[in-house]
Amino acid sequence: MSKKVLLLTLQTFSTTGGIQKMTRTLGYTLNQIAKNNNWDFELWSAYDHAGDLMPEYLPSSNFKGFGINKLSFALKVLCKKFSFQDVVILSHINLAVIGFIIKIINPKCQVWLVAHGIEVWRPFSFIQKRFLKNCDRIICVSNYTKQQMLNWHHVDKDICIVLNNTIDPLMQLPATFSRPTNLLDRYQLNNSYPVVFTLTRMASTEKYKGHELVIEAIGKLKNKFPHIKYILSGKYDELEDVRINKLIANHDVSDQIILTGFIDEAELTDHFLLADLFVLPSKKEGFGIVFIEALACGLPVICGNADGSIDAIRNGELGKSVNTDNAAELYNCINESLAQPLTTTDREQLQKHSLRYFNQADYAHKLEELLTE
Repeated sequence: MSKKVLLLTLQTFSTTGGIQKMTRTLGYTLNQIAKNNNWDFELWSAYDHAGDLMPEYLPSSNFKGFGINKLSFALKVLCKKFSFQDVVILSHINLAVIGFIIKIINPKCQVWLVAHGIEVWRPFSFIQKRFLKNCDRIICVSNYTKQQMLNWHHVDKDICIVLNNTIDPLMQLPATFSRPTNLLDRYQLNNSYPVVFTLTRMASTEKYKGHELVIEAIGKLKNKFPHIKYILSGKYDELEDVRINKLIANHDVSDQIILTGFIDEAELTDHFLLADLFVLPSKKEGFGIVFIEALACGLPVICGNADGSIDAIRNGELGKSVNTDNAAELYNCINESLAQPLTTTDREQLQKHSLRYFNQADYAHKLEELLTE
């Protein structure tokens, strides 16, 4: 049967972030499924402009960007004629009002919601609650997010489906595992230095990423590993910059910490190859795409044990988790990991192991099954 699939998003191509990256992968996959089944697929973005499209993910004929014209976006969606075989997927709960009106106009149209993380782990507005009562399916990126949806919003568990995020199909994965000489030179590192790496968004309003615990641990680890380096990457605001530099001074680790700021997507794989260990003891990850990216580059991972990160490491099968309120546990975990450096063969095996679970083919197969049920 012919099917029409419409993915509605806020921002997909004009900004970076976990939700944006996941939505690009979702759009790419839906487009491939539609081509294989001779369906119609479009991605409409409320905030992206037409020129923001990354054509490697989908052709321009399948994309509409409305800039910041939210009214035009809403009116175009609501004027679109939906039939009983159509599926409309909302990439964010903030699009709930549009989904709610679509269900009023045509109750037979399937309307789905993607639930990522902290955006759904909180009380909802009246309209958002009404939408949930009419939503046909909720795609949760992790088991933790599914449980939060059930706990917070008491939705029907049968409409909540877990579909873990996967590796961006266009990410360049390494075939060899030597440290990139350009980054060794840039950061003035010796090839033998142990390197711990964190990549995350750092904001003064979001103190749950756990990088301050890593800085504290580095202050103790430098006695055992005199040449240890901690590369802390990602955007941060002015207040967080002040806080991070105070932490660095307090723990006397100015020689060990390298703050890079934003890392371009094209250099992400090289940074994973540069490191011996990826550490992000966050408390509020809906899933944590960065963990599976690190694993797919053969880089061991330490994450927190109280959020969706557990899905990314397959409950300990692929990586290690720690109590994010226990600084000693994090220290011991990093210490043990660095004391047993991985060989090239170890990294190759870790890459292969992780890609058995997080690969584009399986993700597409599961998504197509959901669409054809």
